[in-house]
Amino acid sequence: MSYVIDRRLNGKNKSTVNRQRFLRRYREHIKKAVEEAVSRRSITDMEHGEQISIPGRDIDEPVLHHGRGGRQTIVHPGNKEFTTGDRIPRPQGGGGGRGGGKASNQGEGMDDFVFQITQEEFLDFMFEDLELPNLVKRHLTGADTFKTVRAGISNEGNPSRINIVRTLRSAHARRIALSGSSRGKLKVAKEELERLKREEPDNFGDIQELEAEIAKLRARIERVPFLDTFDLKYNLLVKQPNPSSKAVMFCLMDVSGSMTQATKDIAKRFFILLYLFLKRNYDKIEVVFIRHHTSAREVDEEEFFYSRETGGTIVSSALKLMQEIMAERYPINEWNIYAAQASDGDNWNDDSPICRDILIKQIMPFVQYYTYVEITPREHQALWYEYEQVCDTFGDTFAQQQIVSAADIYPVFRELFQRRLVT
Repeated sequence: MSYVIDRRLNGKNKSTVNRQRFLRRYREHIKKAVEEAVSRRSITDMEHGEQISIPGRDIDEPVLHHGRGGRQTIVHPGNKEFTTGDRIPRPQGGGGGRGGGKASNQGEGMDDFVFQITQEEFLDFMFEDLELPNLVKRHLTGADTFKTVRAGISNEGNPSRINIVRTLRSAHARRIALSGSSRGKLKVAKEELERLKREEPDNFGDIQELEAEIAKLRARIERVPFLDTFDLKYNLLVKQPNPSSKAVMFCLMDVSGSMTQATKDIAKRFFILLYLFLKRNYDKIEVVFIRHHTSAREVDEEEFFYSRETGGTIVSSALKLMQEIMAERYPINEWNIYAAQASDGDNWNDDSPICRDILIKQIMPFVQYYTYVEITPREHQALWYEYEQVCDTFGDTFAQQQIVSAADIYPVFRELFQRRLVT
């Protein structure tokens, strides 16, 4: 049997197809390894890929071969233990060499197959089945997204787009229109000529006159060209704007004094993961960063993740600022609006009911999806219970989860943004 193995280097993408086929075949193993890698390494450590290990038993290839048929008689020289008809017992143990037992001087096996996936492939598997819920197409986002569509027939165009059937049909119609009367006269003249030859064969004058007229009519018909430039028809293709979704994500992070440095680090890692997910999977999306303690402020990406500002806790300040920005910059009839809020749950007691009312009356009716993540190992605070009332009212578009440690970041993120079946 012949085996063909592609050992070429990946210069000029020669083996890209083989690699993609391999990734598709072992997708389940790779996806599981990626999920384990995310849980044990920093979310911000995305400058390299990951080493994937596949058990050797899972990469065995089936081999087809011809077995020996019939009854075989074999003589083994030096045999002193067995005679004809004896049954040879199966060896005990089995060798395999895959570890898990004591050292031995017998047996053999194969190590797990280990290979490296790139950063792009790592992120592809990481965000494969995640999406923004309830995303709808609300607006045409400009002239940068088009698709080419058929738009009928044109009299002018590129020769490569000529429509042969329509061109020949037009030429045939033109020839009928220009030579129709001459063909009718030709038919009448032929019938008259046949009649004269049959009934008046000696009437040479009329016969010669009809023959000359017939020749004249035929010449007139032949002068009509088979194909003219007026007949050429072309398939018309036009660029049509593609409806695409415009979305905005509001990131609200609590940076008050009750948030310890470890809690803030978890919140930042959650938002970094969210930011990577949005920028990788969506072209038409904007991100609004809001930090808050006693007051809220819209900041840029750098300040959102690295500023050291802190203070007391009034969560409603962030919600009020979000509502103002929505009203000013993001009309609800044009934008899909999303929000993700991270906090340790500590809030000024009189402020939590205000947060609930703002969400129910001014924010939730206009957003596609709102997520609240509470980062605390303790019991839930008043803010969590007020948000439960929001969840009861807007169960399809509001979700809340708790993060206890950094290991919970990715599982919670998947739970919030997993792809949902459309019913």
